[in-house]
Amino acid sequence: MLNNIKYKFKAHLFLAICLTATFVSCKKQNGLTEDPYAGGKKPLDITFVTKTIEPDVVNAGEVLSVKVKGLNKYINDFKVYVNEVEAEVVTGSTNDTTLTFKVPITASTGSMWITSQGQSFFGPLVKVGGKVSVDPTWKVINGATNSTGMSTVYDIEGLPNGNYFVGGAFNNFELKGTEKVPIGGIAQITGDGAYTTSGVAFGKAAGGAGKYINSITRIATGSQAGKFIIGGSFTAFNSTRPNRQTLNNVARLNTNGSLDSLVLTNVINPKPQEVYKNGDTVSAFNAGVDGAVRKTFVFGEQVYLVGGFNNYKRIFLPNSSYDEKVYDLTRMRQMVRVNMDGTMDSTFHYNKSTRQSAIGANGVILDAMMQADGKLILVGTFTTFNAVQANRIVRLNLDGSVDNSFSVGGAANGDIYSIRYNANTDKIVIAGTFTSFNGKASAGVNLLNANGSNVATFNPLPITGGIATFVGQLNNGKIIVCGSFNKYGDYLRQGFMVLESNGQLAVGYNNTGGFQGTVYDMLETSISTGSQVILVGDILRFNTFLPRNLLRLTFSN
Repeated sequence: MLNNIKYKFKAHLFLAICLTATFVSCKKQNGLTEDPYAGGKKPLDITFVTKTIEPDVVNAGEVLSVKVKGLNKYINDFKVYVNEVEAEVVTGSTNDTTLTFKVPITASTGSMWITSQGQSFFGPLVKVGGKVSVDPTWKVINGATNSTGMSTVYDIEGLPNGNYFVGGAFNNFELKGTEKVPIGGIAQITGDGAYTTSGVAFGKAAGGAGKYINSITRIATGSQAGKFIIGGSFTAFNSTRPNRQTLNNVARLNTNGSLDSLVLTNVINPKPQEVYKNGDTVSAFNAGVDGAVRKTFVFGEQVYLVGGFNNYKRIFLPNSSYDEKVYDLTRMRQMVRVNMDGTMDSTFHYNKSTRQSAIGANGVILDAMMQADGKLILVGTFTTFNAVQANRIVRLNLDGSVDNSFSVGGAANGDIYSIRYNANTDKIVIAGTFTSFNGKASAGVNLLNANGSNVATFNPLPITGGIATFVGQLNNGKIIVCGSFNKYGDYLRQGFMVLESNGQLAVGYNNTGGFQGTVYDMLETSISTGSQVILVGDILRFNTFLPRNLLRLTFSN
């Protein structure tokens, strides 16, 4: 019986081997009759010998020579490009082993390559020098990070001592946080970008809900001078205990960054045996909303909150216990103005007869700014505000009603993502998906007078290959534009460009290469040779540099 089983097993094994061999033989026979690459072009024998450019940084218009092989065969049939811009070949100095060319005047940092007969051969990186450069003294290394999601930096606020507070969606900064003590959405850096905890007591900072901070506003004057208003998506500050999740997306911080708190006594206590619950510690700024706060502003003794919320919330302390809070709710869509104790100001954006806010925007408010007189300008995806036509931009009176004296006319035919005002130039800049503004062709970026009218001398070129998502004007009038675009008119500009106040590319300021990411805020500081500009956001790459969401550029005069 055992011998019979062995015989059958050997027979089956032999049959399987035969079938396999036949199958492989057929595959090989078929493979010999077909060439999947037949008819393809043979690669040309052009190669770059030079791997790096000397000097390391060159100027636009400069003549460069690189070592190559095999160029003679195609000496009358090739082109040279620097970051997609064709370069002029210096024929008298070009031969089989040497390629000499002029760096194009409009070129920016990027790779160079040769094209011939439909084939491309890539060479070394060409770093084009100019008046914009990454500041090598900036000390951000690992920057903002998040172990669970986005690490975007949304805001930066300058301090009197030269330091900065930065706010965002991170839970770690320069890898100094831990799982037990995260760096929740707010951090302090020195003037040169080094992380520091000196003089601040954020603790675990923002927690609960989205755990991020969109806006930081320092209170400059008045009864709370030196303190800070923060807004975003959070329910606690420096606490993870369930019964301490009593904030509602806004808070006031002391000058050292700790939560501005109020100690209460004689609190309702359903559990009298737990004597410590006879008292409580709550936020001294008793105000909140039921959705994310996008922007915060302070004017006089009042705080403005702008965002994606529908209700204003305030703890009703007489009926609240240590463990349970009772809230008063008032329907307030997208905006509310409160006093320094958190009480709502019913003279702003509020209808006393209906006991709720006016309608507000019929879309999303994406950005906002406050003028020196306290008037707000809002931009976004809306086309009406309080049932009044307002195509993606509106200015409000001090009572929250639409200011019809704002001279934007028909305004934008597409969404506006970003708005900034420069007090030095008294101009407003906007960026978005629009192609016209108040009847004027304006593809994605526009310059306005303070009254909302178009600046007649600003004539931008079309933005293509993407959109502009951020714009800001420097004190010298030049305009920084960031986004996902790759061309400005016929000029290659990969997500970052600098314009003159007339809309033309600023000569000498567009030497940088590719930008990747989104900018949410910028801060300019004057220096003896020009200015330093800090950009924050979700910034992945600038030129060949990885900014870690915080980037400082030097703009030379």
